[in-house]
Amino acid sequence: MAEVAANEPDERVLGRRWTVRLDPAGRDSAVVRVSCSRPACAEQRLPSMAAGRAAAVAHLKAHLRAASKPREGTYCACRSESCRMHVRSADRQDRGAPWRCGGAVVLAVIADREGRWWQAWECCSRCAAATPGAQVVDTARAGGRAGEAPPPPADRPAPSPVGVPQFSDRPSSAARSRAVPPPRSAPARRRPPLGRIAQRFVPHDLQPVVLRDELVELGSQFREYQQRPEPDLALLAGLHERKARAFAAWADVTGDINLRLEARRAEQAAATARMQHLQRTGQCADDGTPAVARLLTSPTQWEHARSVLAHVADHSPLPGPDARLLVIMLTLRTAHTGTGNLVGQDVNALNLDEPEELIGRLTGCGWLSMPGTVDDLLASRPESPTPITVPSLRPREDGSGPFSFGRKVRPKLSGWAQRVVLDKKLRKAKATSAVRLLALQLATRTDASGRLGGDQEGIPLDVLAAWVPTDSAALQPMLDQLTRADWLTDATLGPTHLSGQLSERVLPFSCPLV
Repeated sequence: MAEVAANEPDERVLGRRWTVRLDPAGRDSAVVRVSCSRPACAEQRLPSMAAGRAAAVAHLKAHLRAASKPREGTYCACRSESCRMHVRSADRQDRGAPWRCGGAVVLAVIADREGRWWQAWECCSRCAAATPGAQVVDTARAGGRAGEAPPPPADRPAPSPVGVPQFSDRPSSAARSRAVPPPRSAPARRRPPLGRIAQRFVPHDLQPVVLRDELVELGSQFREYQQRPEPDLALLAGLHERKARAFAAWADVTGDINLRLEARRAEQAAATARMQHLQRTGQCADDGTPAVARLLTSPTQWEHARSVLAHVADHSPLPGPDARLLVIMLTLRTAHTGTGNLVGQDVNALNLDEPEELIGRLTGCGWLSMPGTVDDLLASRPESPTPITVPSLRPREDGSGPFSFGRKVRPKLSGWAQRVVLDKKLRKAKATSAVRLLALQLATRTDASGRLGGDQEGIPLDVLAAWVPTDSAALQPMLDQLTRADWLTDATLGPTHLSGQLSERVLPFSCPLV
């Protein structure tokens, strides 16, 4: 009987215990429910998990402020539910001696690591120390020990002011029916960083202090920019320019090559944002030339266009300019997933000599597959397009493919290529496939003003020969045709390079080298 009495609560006062929970209010909704084990506390509903967690913590703090000090001589609140400290002796045969409470009575708080519940209870200091993650809020006056015979009944604490929550002596039956998961060890606390930028923490001891303050301020301004309802590309370009300078200085201080690469990416982002701002506002560029509203608006898209042309030049399944032009258009139509839709007008508009034979040869060699026959494809209309597949463009098992652009960029590239090869003046001049291929390639090898070759003396002829599968002797007549179609001006074919200028009419088609 003595052993049972040592493990069962007696007539002495049981420690107070109180729990706040945070639960979802329903399916497919962000609303959460905050409930308290004290019967007098009404349930709260909050619009989000963050708001619910803040309300639950505030409710817990209000109860702790209103609670009296821990009472001497009380039993641990968790003892009545046989916690892992207060199991019966028969259940502890393999665990050594029964648990014995000891130390002063304390008021302790424990919280779930996931933020699902918070609990406060009266217990002995020994149980509080043995409970992972427990935080002691207050300790009883000296002179009493948990588990010892209690002193004569003390006066009840003075009632709390009206409207202030009181600490419940016993939870409600509904709260007792909701089991609280066992406590988890609290994570180790780290010193909060002073700032963050580009998913990097700014060290608190970074020198010089001016650089550290600039990085912290830039991180805050980038986060503020993300909250803006409307974009401001001029402001964004300025932030990226400051970031490039700051990261370059950071790299000089630490010698970190990754910071140097981040600075270069910031410079590119600043140039892109600045150019987009000029295009949207119609202002002049830095050199005084009017800004051009290009079909492809960013250097990243220009690089994607060049990557498609280079891929087709290296992997075209059939020789000849007609085949290469058709392969370019089919590649752009299926580049993202290896599949796409095609109608007869898409092929007929290219003005190929023998489109039926070319499509038949592409399907015969396995580069292209489609249901039905070639005649069915050429006769298909927009309301019933023909699905086509290019197996070599399908993503691999790891999700990678020959191109890095996504599904939103693919139609932009395809539209750009169609606008070039179907240019009205080229169609009126009955330009051949070789001339249209040359127009595509020249549009991707200029500077911002349209000068061929960018900063170089022109475009090397051997590069042109690799791009356009035709005889070098036919290059001059092709350039003459592009000049008559108001595509080129001042075209000069030298022994090793082609120099000249795109006409102002076709500058929107260009993809400058940056």
